[in-house]
Amino acid sequence: MTNPGNIIVTGASAGIGRATAMALLDAGWTVGLIARRAEPLADLAKGREGAVVLPADVTDAASVDRAFEDFVARTGRLDALFNNAGRGLPMATIDEISPQDWRAVVDVNLTGMFLCARAAFRQMRHQTPQGGRIINNGSISSTMPRPGSAPYTATKHAVSGLTKTISLDGRAFNIACGQIDIGNAATEMTERMAAGITQADGSTRSEPLMAVADVAAMVLHMAGLPLGANVQSVTIMATAMPYIGRG
Repeated sequence: MTNPGNIIVTGASAGIGRATAMALLDAGWTVGLIARRAEPLADLAKGREGAVVLPADVTDAASVDRAFEDFVARTGRLDALFNNAGRGLPMATIDEISPQDWRAVVDVNLTGMFLCARAAFRQMRHQTPQGGRIINNGSISSTMPRPGSAPYTATKHAVSGLTKTISLDGRAFNIACGQIDIGNAATEMTERMAAGITQADGSTRSEPLMAVADVAAMVLHMAGLPLGANVQSVTIMATAMPYIGRG
């Protein structure tokens, strides 16, 4: 199988990150697996040619830089990044959210995404041949909030601005940047949505989910485009989830 290129996936130990990393490996990519916990990364990499385990904390600049440098030292270059690591909080109104919890979400969802994009951009800018692609995981919350989600929604709105700026700044260096906004992919994080979650009108209703493999297929498509083409933004969602017309 021809190697389509070398890509790093953050948040690769579970959920969307794990499913996407597996799809990329199955398609022949060399995949750097970043997450804080080494054990689930090693489990994912077991028996899979092309998997590179890179335990790292995306909120720590030195840890991020070491992981990216290690990957390039082992593979030669970086063609793409799926900037996926993220976290949320239990539903609460803004007055019930502590500054510590706010900062914890900002540290992962925004600062972590900045640090990983920064490391990827630096490598892509200076490698030969120059260029690469960054794909940021935004979320439907980058445009439309759920009730009680101030930290998560604020960071995901900010990701949209980060994506557009990287896309603009990357033009001079053959670096493409796009964003995937995901709604209700079936992972551990969305089990509560199937069980029943608060809606904008205050009611609690179960929401439909979609297969996480469909998200992985979309990222695989975005990553595989030639650098002359870019998916600037795409929304992939469970067809009947309450988004169109939400609220």
